[in-house]
Amino acid sequence: MKSRFFPLASLFFEFGSQRLEDYSAEKPILDLRTFLNGPLVGAGVFVGLSGRVEQHFSLDMRASWSGESGLLEEDCYYNDGTRGQRNWNFRFVDNSTFTATSEDVEGEAQGGQCGNAAVMRYRYRIKRSGKADIVVSMDDWFYLMQNNVMINRVRMSKFGLKVGELTAAYYHQPTAESVDPSSP
Repeated sequence: MKSRFFPLASLFFEFGSQRLEDYSAEKPILDLRTFLNGPLVGAGVFVGLSGRVEQHFSLDMRASWSGESGLLEEDCYYNDGTRGQRNWNFRFVDNSTFTATSEDVEGEAQGGQCGNAAVMRYRYRIKRSGKADIVVSMDDWFYLMQNNVMINRVRMSKFGLKVGELTAAYYHQPTAESVDPSSP
């Protein structure tokens, strides 16, 4: 039987069949309260509709917790020389359910974790200089791998159609050394 390729199918269905419960037996177990604690570093790419990498970045992150509430501070360094900062405030409702807020998120992100995976869903406001903001829906998945590396895959959509995808990897950094790509 010949398989057929439908180029527009990924605009609609790419993350649709994935459920958090599908990862319940996967190991190592991801608890964001444990992984997102202390200094972390990361790097990733943004892929647009063309399928090409349109931007890449590196991150320095610091996270701390007080009970079920946590703060994740992100400093982002983009390949075009720009920098960004975002602070996430997490609150766990129970061991598998959490909410998160950030200054560029409309309302609260709704999240959950199970097995080696976690997911957050939210509406993200993209600020554009001299132009109107764009709001996109984010389907933000995290997967804990061996060697304590977390993979992040985010599907961005507008009106239900995919407009881009972000893929990144995060790991613990034993020192506060920066990963700024413009530094020697």
